[in-house]
Amino acid sequence: MVVMGQVSAPYGIRGWIKVLPFTETTESLLDFPTWWLGREGQWRESRVIEAHVQGKSLVASIEASPDRNAAESMKGWQVAVPRSSLPDSGKDEYYWSDLIGLKVVNLDGVELGVVEGLIETGANDVLEVKGEHAYSLIPFVSGYIHEVDMKSRTIRAEWGADY
Repeated sequence: MVVMGQVSAPYGIRGWIKVLPFTETTESLLDFPTWWLGREGQWRESRVIEAHVQGKSLVASIEASPDRNAAESMKGWQVAVPRSSLPDSGKDEYYWSDLIGLKVVNLDGVELGVVEGLIETGANDVLEVKGEHAYSLIPFVSGYIHEVDMKSRTIRAEWGADY
C-alpha cells in the first residue's frame, strides 16, 4: 500500500470525511475509485461514492462511513491505494514512499542515517534523515543527491557528516 493522505476530520452529519492529501496535486486521490483506510498497516477497503476538492483538502462519501459516528472514528486514519494501481515512475522520479527507509551515505562513504520522511517546501522536496547522532534535512535536488540506488536501498548525497 502507498499512503496518499490522512483523514483529518468528519465532514457534515452524513458520514462524509475530510482528507488531507499527501499527493503532488490535491485532486490526484480522486483518480482512484477505491481507497484503503486504516492505521498501522491494518487496511480496510472502501469504495468512494462521491468526492471533491475543497480548498487544500478533499471531502468524500465512502462506503465504510455511513454516518457521522463512523466518520469521527476514522479521524487520523491513513488513506492508501495499492502500489500496483499507481503509474510507473519515470527515470529519476520516485514516489516518496519508495524513498522512506533508504540509507543515506555521503560521498566519503559515511553513513548519515535513514530517510524517515520528506517535506515539500515549494521550491524542492527535502529528505528528513535521522542518523545515530544527528538529524539532517537534505534537499532532494541534483546538486546534493548524486544517486538513488533502489536495488541497494541507498542514496548517495553530497552532504557533510557534521552539517
